[in-house]
Amino acid sequence: MEKVATYLERSRLNDYVNLVDNKFRWFWVNLTGGIFRGIGLAIGFSLLGAVVFLILQQVVTLNLPVISDFIAQLLYLIEQSQQIRP
Repeated sequence: MEKVATYLERSRLNDYVNLVDNKFRWFWVNLTGGIFRGIGLAIGFSLLGAVVFLILQQVVTLNLPVISDFIAQLLYLIEQSQQIRP
């Protein structure tokens, strides 16, 4: 019985039950968690897109016959769309 009590104390089940019982705190924890996940996703996607963009620019400089022409056109279209938007 002591092992079960020790396990329950370690699992912090009481803290979880208190969190679920307090509706405002539960809402606040989920709201802030969602906001920070969204910000992290936006930053991560931006960094990943920038790295891919830089890699594609390096591939164009290698002058591979078919691939570099396609990527050059793709990069040109991306730059044109950025100039159109304010």
